Amino acid sequence: MSAYLLLKTLHILSSTVLFGLGAGSAYYSLRAWRTGKVEVIAVTFKHLVFADWAFTTTTAIFQPLSGIGLIYLAGWPPQQSWLMWSVGLYVLAGVCWLPVVWLQIQVHRMADQALAAGTPMPIKADQYMRWWFALGWPAFLAFIAIFYLMVAKPT
Repeated sequence: MSAYLLLKTLHILSSTVLFGLGAGSAYYSLRAWRTGKVEVIAVTFKHLVFADWAFTTTTAIFQPLSGIGLIYLAGWPPQQSWLMWSVGLYVLAGVCWLPVVWLQIQVHRMADQALAAGTPMPIKADQYMRWWFALGWPAFLAFIAIFYLMVAKPT
């Protein structure tokens, strides 16, 4: 297998983990939140925060590095519009993701505190979840557009 095909395979697998984990995390987090059960929210967000650090962060770092490698190995001019759009959309997704991580950590902490105190989730957590939900959509749509650009490579 050539270096290009190996790197392309790893790039595709990494993007699958990144996108799939994001979609799965959104689903399970929202489902946990909608139960209103502090113990469910605490456990789900505990795992969500870990998954973000362990998997999302590593794949988010690997994606641009492998992308640069693919550009080099394929001999594509980096200023091609589809590549520039992909980078811009990736940056947009990252700009949305960074506050989402912070929000998830805050909701997890609030859930742990509420669980320990035997109280419901604070109102602030609901506000954080609204921001979390709103920030997830541009990132999700950006990744769908990036997948299209990677496959179609429009000129």
